[in-house]
Amino acid sequence: MANYEAVIPKLGESIIEATITKWLKQEGEMIQEEESIVEIATDKVDSEVPSLVTGKLLKKLFREGDLVPVGSVFAIIETAGSAMVNPGTQPAGGDLQEDSCRAEPTLAALSANPELPVVADVQNKPEPEPASGTRFYSPLVRSIALQENIAFSELDGIAGTGKDDRITKQDVLNYLKDRAQGIKPAGSQAVDASIATPVVAPQTIQQIIPGEDRIVEMDRIRQLIASHMVKSVQTSAHVTSFQEVDMTRVVQWREKNKEAFLKRENEKLTFTPVFIEAIAKAVRDFPLVNVSVDGTKVILHKNVNIGMAVSLPNFNLIVPVIRNAHEKSLLGIVKAVNDLAQRARSSKLVPDEISGGTISLTNLGSFGTLMGTPIINQPQTAIVAVGAIKKRAVVIETPEGDTIAIRPIMMMSVTYDHRVIDGALGGQFLNSLVQHLETFDNTQPI
Repeated sequence: MANYEAVIPKLGESIIEATITKWLKQEGEMIQEEESIVEIATDKVDSEVPSLVTGKLLKKLFREGDLVPVGSVFAIIETAGSAMVNPGTQPAGGDLQEDSCRAEPTLAALSANPELPVVADVQNKPEPEPASGTRFYSPLVRSIALQENIAFSELDGIAGTGKDDRITKQDVLNYLKDRAQGIKPAGSQAVDASIATPVVAPQTIQQIIPGEDRIVEMDRIRQLIASHMVKSVQTSAHVTSFQEVDMTRVVQWREKNKEAFLKRENEKLTFTPVFIEAIAKAVRDFPLVNVSVDGTKVILHKNVNIGMAVSLPNFNLIVPVIRNAHEKSLLGIVKAVNDLAQRARSSKLVPDEISGGTISLTNLGSFGTLMGTPIINQPQTAIVAVGAIKKRAVVIETPEGDTIAIRPIMMMSVTYDHRVIDGALGGQFLNSLVQHLETFDNTQPI
């Protein structure tokens, strides 16, 4: 017999840890190769981890609710054959046959070896006070704060050495050492009041809740959305520009092709792929919109990866990404849009499919909304919003003179980050979008 170490796999760029939400197998149960062992959740997507071998689940190293770093061993599977260890992993530590409980690393061990993972038992420890909302804290930092009873008011005073002044694990460990010696963190030292910007923690609003009202806790996805939206507003200087779009040619093309496309492909032909194609073309016209910000550096993205906001059945939101949209044909974009939207609503997306976007689209018109000012999806710097297409009487300019006609009109907006995109660039980009839609080739096949 041999023991195989099952590890948390790589889950996509920037994802370094995951939360175990549900064990699908219990100790002593047999597991077939490719059969799922556990359900995990990250700040991007939920997924299952399958077994790479056939055998018996000998030991679970973590409990439901535990935070586990990517690459860590989370289970031991007994297999037939010679001794085997999952290559590229570190031993789980301890005598697995004798120790039936997972041993958490001590603060002393963490201080001696900062690379040791920190996993908090969130089920048996009290929740910390709510974060102030003024800084972003990674799940790993939060787990250490929870384990060591560090209040978020204390975290706010720690100077971060990570990207964008973020607090790293080592910053927290150094703070714990200093606190034990009575040393105040550098971030808490007094500054000149004349130049200091006060940080005001959000006030708790006392509400009278009648007996017929209900209190419902936000689910995990809604909490992530809330945190992401607040962080975006605090990060970017949001500006929104609007224009009307005459959608006559696009509407004519869709009406002419939607029935035949449905019969041939068994898929709906919507307006969304046309909008995505127009965004890809407009980005090629004005590539400085396809950027992100890293501190004082501007990252110019070569590829046009367009995030598409999808509303889920539970009224949450997810943004799958259509990669290299500038290289796809209109049919290719239609296929990608339908596939991603369908799998998003059935929770079958993988982490890489919702990361790496460089600009986003939200279709407000699908719910009858005329216009909107969406919040930028960080670290992007622009998001396009399209409203409902409504027939209106408009003035049409012709060589023979002006006339009034009934046309399908749509409001379109671009919200952009004024730190790097000024009104001139934002306006020109929006005008390019309008031109690509109004001159759409309504004779092209699909």
